[in-house]
Amino acid sequence: MNFTMKKLLLVALISGLFFLFSCEQKKQKLPRVAIAGLAIESSTFSPAQSDIDAFQARRGEEIFSYYPFMADSAPTRQRAEWFPSLRGHAIPGGIVTREAYETLMQETLDRLRENLPYDGLFFDIHGAMSVVGLDDPEGDMIERIREVVGPQTLISTSMDLHGNVSQKLAHLTDMITCYRLAPHEDALESKQRALENLLDRLENGKGKPKYKAWVPVPILLPGEKTSTRIEPGKSLYAKVNPLTRQEGVIDAGIWIGYAWADEPRNHGVVMAYGDNKEEVGKAAEELAKSFWDVRNEFEFVAPVASLDECLDAAIAFDGKPFIISDMGDNPTAGGAGDVTWTLTKILKRKEFQKKNGPSLIYASIPGPKLVAQAEEIGVGGKVSEFVGAEVDHRFAPPLKLTGRVEAIKHGDRNAETEVVVRIGNVDVIVTKKRKPYHHETDFTELGLYPRETDVLVVKIGYLVPELYNMRAGWLMALTPGGVDQDLERLGYKRINRPMFPLDKDMADPDLSARFIPLSDEKME
Repeated sequence: MNFTMKKLLLVALISGLFFLFSCEQKKQKLPRVAIAGLAIESSTFSPAQSDIDAFQARRGEEIFSYYPFMADSAPTRQRAEWFPSLRGHAIPGGIVTREAYETLMQETLDRLRENLPYDGLFFDIHGAMSVVGLDDPEGDMIERIREVVGPQTLISTSMDLHGNVSQKLAHLTDMITCYRLAPHEDALESKQRALENLLDRLENGKGKPKYKAWVPVPILLPGEKTSTRIEPGKSLYAKVNPLTRQEGVIDAGIWIGYAWADEPRNHGVVMAYGDNKEEVGKAAEELAKSFWDVRNEFEFVAPVASLDECLDAAIAFDGKPFIISDMGDNPTAGGAGDVTWTLTKILKRKEFQKKNGPSLIYASIPGPKLVAQAEEIGVGGKVSEFVGAEVDHRFAPPLKLTGRVEAIKHGDRNAETEVVVRIGNVDVIVTKKRKPYHHETDFTELGLYPRETDVLVVKIGYLVPELYNMRAGWLMALTPGGVDQDLERLGYKRINRPMFPLDKDMADPDLSARFIPLSDEKME
C-alpha cells in the first residue's frame, strides 16, 4: 500500500471517528423528558366510587403505544431522550378512592425518582378527577411531582376542555393546553401540540415562558350545551387559534370545566401563556370576555325532552335509527352506568312487545349475575336474572330481565363479557362491567345492526362522531342519574357563588387577566 493510499485511509478513519463522536455528542445533548399523568372524570353526585381496577395503567415504554405521534420512527420520538413513568386512564365514573389515588401517585413518584434529573415533563391529565378528601387532585399531583423533579424542570400540561384549572395547577405548570373541539376529535392533536411546545422551548433554550395569564369565568355548563359543533361554541373556540399566532403568545385555551363535581375549582377558565406580557394578557381577556358575552346563547346540542316524549317521537319517526341519548346516567361523563330507570320504562311500553312492533337496542346495563347465567345456559337459552342498580339505586331498583340469549362475547377490555338478551322487540346489552358504546363495531360484533334498527338508546350525552353520523333522528332524554343535565336538581353546596346559570341575576364578573407567577416563584 503506497503512501497516498495510507493517507486516504487515515483521513477516512479520522472522519468516521469524528462522525461517530458528533452523533454521540448530539445524542447526549438531547433533552431528558419524562411522561406522567392520571386521567378520569369523576362525578361527586354519583354514589359510585372508582377504585384502582378502574384505571388502565401503562408503564414505561408501553406508554408510547398510547400516542401515535410517539411511534419509534416518528419525528417527535427522535427529539428527546424519554423517561415514561406511569400514565393511567379510566372511564369516567364516581369519585376516586383515596387508596387508589395514593397507590398510583406513589408509583408515579417512585418511577420518576429512578431517572432524575429531567429537562422537561409531559403531564397528561384530564382535569376533572375527584378524590376522596381532596378538592384539587390535579393540583396535588403536580405539586408532588414538582417536589420530585424540582423547580427547574419544564412541565407542559395537556388537558380536556372539560377539566378544571385551579390556581395551583396554573402556577406549578409552565405550559398548558387543552382540546378545542367537543366531541374531542382533536384530542391526540392537542396532546401532540402540548408536547411539541415543550420540546421547542427546550431546543431553543428559551426555557419557561415568561408570562401566564389566568382568568376564572363563573360559568358552569354541561358539555352537552357547549359542543363546538354548533353556535356559540363553534365560533367561540374558533377564536383561540388566531390569538396563538400573535407575536409572543405560545398557546391559549378555554376550559368549560366539569359540571358534575361540587368543588370550589369547578368553573370556566381561560389561560394564555408566552413571552409578551401585553399580548398574553390581551389574548386571555379577549377569550374570557367572548365566553361571558355568549353565556345566554348556549343550548343543548340536540333537542331535549322527557323519556316518554323521546320514545313517542322515535316510534312515530320514519327512518333508522332514531337515537335517544340516556343522558342522566352517561358513563362517559361520570355516571354509574347502572341506573335502571330508563330501561324499566322502555320494557313497559307495549309497542315493543307487539309481534311486528318497532325494534330497539339498549346499550347498556351491567348485570354480572345474568352474564354468569347466560354463560352457563348458552346462546339460544332463556335467562331470568336481575341487572343494574347495584351502585346507583336512587331512582329505580334492580330490574329482572327474562328473555332469550342472542349473543355472548368475551374479551372486551371494559365490559369483559357482553350478553345480548332479547325481550319482545328489545335487544338489551348486558355487561359484566360497565362499558360505553361509541362505535358501530361495538354492536355488529354482537350481531346487532343499529342502521337496521328502529330505535337505538345509548347511555351517552352528545353523540360521538360514529353515532352522530349514523343517526336518522336524535333526541336527548332528560333522565335521572349522577350526571343529571338539569344542574339545578343537583344541589350544589360547595362551588363558588355567584355562578351562571344558577344565579341568573348575577353582576358581570371581573375578567381581567391575573398573571400567575412562574413555577419556580412563590404564589402570593
